[in-house]
Amino acid sequence: MDVTNRVAGEVSEIERETMGRVMRRLVPFLILCYFAAYLDRVNVGFAALTMNKALGLTATAFGLGAGIFFLAYFIFEVPSNLALDRFGASKWIARIMITWAIFSGLTAFIPWITHVTGLSNEGAFYLVRLLLGGAEAGFFPGIIFYLAIWFPGVYRARVVGYFMAAIPLSTVIGSPISGLILGLDGVLGLEGWQWLFIIEAIPSLVLGVICYFYLTDLPEHAHWLPPAGRTWLVERLAAERQVREAAREFTVMEALGDTRVLLLAIVYFGVVAANYGLSFFLPQIIKAFGLTNVQTGFVNAIPFLVGLFAMIYWGRRSDRLTERKEHFALAALLIGFGVSATTLIDGSVGKMIAFSIAGFGIFAVLPVFWTLPTAFLSGSAAAAGIAIINSIGNLAGFAGPYVMGKIRDQTGSFTVGLLAITGLVALAALIALALPHETALEKPPEAQRQL
Repeated sequence: MDVTNRVAGEVSEIERETMGRVMRRLVPFLILCYFAAYLDRVNVGFAALTMNKALGLTATAFGLGAGIFFLAYFIFEVPSNLALDRFGASKWIARIMITWAIFSGLTAFIPWITHVTGLSNEGAFYLVRLLLGGAEAGFFPGIIFYLAIWFPGVYRARVVGYFMAAIPLSTVIGSPISGLILGLDGVLGLEGWQWLFIIEAIPSLVLGVICYFYLTDLPEHAHWLPPAGRTWLVERLAAERQVREAAREFTVMEALGDTRVLLLAIVYFGVVAANYGLSFFLPQIIKAFGLTNVQTGFVNAIPFLVGLFAMIYWGRRSDRLTERKEHFALAALLIGFGVSATTLIDGSVGKMIAFSIAGFGIFAVLPVFWTLPTAFLSGSAAAAGIAIINSIGNLAGFAGPYVMGKIRDQTGSFTVGLLAITGLVALAALIALALPHETALEKPPEAQRQL
C-alpha cells in the first residue's frame, strides 16, 4: 500500500489518474534516453576486449582513459545543471544528448585523429573521453532534478528506480549486442570495436532530437494533463516545497557548501566506485574464464539482470515503508559481501554468483540514495546540490578504473582493487547511517498536518 494510503486514507482518484499519466508520459522516454546514455558511457569496457590490443593500450592506459571521462564530467556538472534549471529540460537535455552522441561516435576514429593531430593513440583516446565527459555532464543530475520537479516525495524512490533501471538494462541488452558487433571486423574497412562506437551512438543522436519536442519543462505547462489533474499536481508540489523551505530554505551557495550535501557526495563516491568497477572491468574478468566475446556478452549480463530486478523492487519497498537509511545500508552490505567474496572464490560459477549478489546491492542502493538530497533541497538549490553530489561522487569513476588498471598491471590480479571497493562501500554505509534524514519532509502535506 502506498504511503499516502497509510497517512490520509485511500489515494484520491485524481492523484491516481494524474500520477499515472505523468508516469506513462515521462518515465519510459527518460529510461530510453538513459539507456542510450549509459550504453555510450560504458561500451568502452566491451570495446576494450579488442580495442586495447588494436591501439596498444595497457590496462593502466585504458583505466585512465575510461576514467578521465569523469574529470570533465566533474568540472561541467554544476554549471550544466544550473543551465538546465534556467533554459528548461527540453532544450538542455537535447543539447547534451546530441553532443555526447557525436563524441561517442568519434571514439571509433581514434586512428584517424592520431593521423591528423599527431597525438599518440593513448593521447587521442584520452582527448575523446574528456570531450565525451564534458558533453554528457549534467544529464543524470539534470534528470534527477527534473523528476523532483514532477513527482511528489512518496513517489521518488520508485520513479528514480524505474529511470535508473536503464543502467542494468543497458548492460543486459547491450552486452550480447556489443559482443555481436565486435564480430563486424573488416566491414567497410573498420574493426568491430569501431562499429561498436558508431552503431551505439546513433540512438542517442535520434533521441536528442526527439527530446527537444517531447519533454515538458514544468507541470504548469503540461497541456497533456486534464486541467484538474494539472492543478492538483502543481498545488501538491508547491505544498511539499513550502514544507521543505519552512524547515530550511537553501540558496545555491548554501547547498554547495552544506555539510550534509558534501557527506552525501562522499557516500555516493563509494557507490560509484563499486558501480564502475563492475561495469568497466567485469567483461575482462569474465573473458579470462576462457569464453568467446559473444559468450562473455551473455555472461556479463547476469549480474545486471539481477540488478534490474533489485533496482525496481528495492525502490518500491523503500517508498512503501517510507524508510531510506536502513534500505541504503543493507544494500551496501550486499555490495561489500559480494565483491569481497569474488576475491575468495576460484570457480567461475561461484564468482558469478558473488558478482550477482554485488549487482543486487549496487543497483538497489541507487534509487534509495537519490531520495536523500531531494528530501531537503528544492528549486535551484536542489539543482546545484544534486549536481555537486553527482559530480564529486563520479570522481570515483575517474579514480576507480585508473587504480584498478594500475593494480592489475602491477599484480596481474584484480583482487586488491576489488577489496578497495569493499572498503569504500563500507565507509559509505556508515556515513549514510550517521546522517540525519527527515522522513517527515517526504510525506504528503495532509500527513504533515497530522504530525
